[in-house]
This record gives sequence, C-alpha cells and structure tokens, in this order.
Amino acid sequence: MSARPHSTIAEFPQSRTSTTCAACAAYDLSLCRTLSEAPLALQYSEYTVPARRILCRQHELLDVVPVICRGWAASIVMLSDGSRQILSFLLPGDAVSTALLFDARPYFMVEAITDVHYRGFKRSDVRTVLARQPDLLDSFCRTWAQATARADQLIVDLGRRTADERIARLLLYLAERLAQRGMTQRGTMEMEFPLRQHHIADATGLTPVHVSKVLSEFRRSGLIKISERSLTILDPERFQRIGHMR
Repeated sequence: MSARPHSTIAEFPQSRTSTTCAACAAYDLSLCRTLSEAPLALQYSEYTVPARRILCRQHELLDVVPVICRGWAASIVMLSDGSRQILSFLLPGDAVSTALLFDARPYFMVEAITDVHYRGFKRSDVRTVLARQPDLLDSFCRTWAQATARADQLIVDLGRRTADERIARLLLYLAERLAQRGMTQRGTMEMEFPLRQHHIADATGLTPVHVSKVLSEFRRSGLIKISERSLTILDPERFQRIGHMR
C-alpha cells in the first residue's frame, strides 16, 4: 500500500488518478525520470488538489517528497502581517522542494494556482535509491544546484533590480522553463499564463498596482501580449535587454 502523503491531504477531498510518466513533457526534467527509472520500485501516492488550496503547510511534518505532474503551484512564505513572498513557481516536473529529502518540515507553504496533480514519493525510499545509485545522486545534485542558483538570483532581483527588470526576468524565466516542457506554442513565445497581478507582485516584492503599471507599459511598448489565460513575449531580444539577461 502507498503511504498517505501528509496531514493536509486528509483535510480536503482529493481525486486519485493514475498518470503515465513517460508521456509527460516534463519526464526528462528534475527528479521525474530519476525516480521513475530507479532500480527499486518506489511507492508513491497520487492526488489532485483544486486551485487555491494548500498542498502542504509551513513547518508541517511530511513523510514524502511531492513532485508536480500537472498544473501550477507556488511556494510561499507568509509573514505575520498577512503579506506573502512567493519563492518560486512550481511547474510539471518540479519537486516541491529538494530540501524535503533531508528535512521533514518545509519552511514555506505550497499553494495550488491551478488544479494540481502530484505524486508523493516516500522520503525514505528516495534516499535509499539515491544512496545506492551514484548517477541518480548526480541528477539530484544538479536539481539542487539549479534551485540554489535561482534562490541566489531572487536575492539579487529583490535587492538590486528595478521593477521593470524584476518583472521582465520573471516572465523570461517562466517562458524558458515552459519551453523546456513543451508548454509554449511552437515557433512563438506564447505560453499558458494563469498568474494574476497579485502573484507577480508577491514574487517580485512589488504592489499589485505597481505590477499593473509595468505590465501596461510593456503592452503599450509592444513587448508582450496578455489575454485571460496566456501571455506572449512579442519582442524577446528587447525584453531580455530590459531584464539584463545577457
């Protein structure tokens, strides 16, 4: 029997669905292929969490490492005054946190932005597999290094970059990650975009009003096009110059 992932799961009714990893666009990314092709059979549980519900809470004791299969989520730190800082947006193929392999209590909460389907792999099983397979450990270490590099960039963005630069860099980073997953339109930079202004504000340390002004200016300048559920970067080269992404 698969272990129940964590206490939050029991609070809300979830649908349980089987997915085929090899058919997923994110299969070659992050821990997905590493875990799926492990020589030992790994136990996991699958769940679908509705949009705007919590996958896991800050400091909650977890016995699994959740990996996103479908949908968008966000890792968030809540402050005492009710304000929030989004640390990262989680896409298909992303582990909620590689640190959960070593620490059973996350220092942030994870909220579903859209409906999210994910798998929860038992921590003890994953650690056993990584200890026995050096090549799998190397794959995990690369994932860890990428997460650390992104955290370092977030510090620079919040501390030293302008509002225009922060937002441009966030959109370019998301476009790059979605393209890796085959989630952009072929030959264009049009992508699914379920984020709202408050998500961007919480990720960039700005107010929703400031985000609205910057996005409006980007649209007027012909840099981006935003519809209800999609975003297109119309002038990638100029947009990269704004974000200082050399």
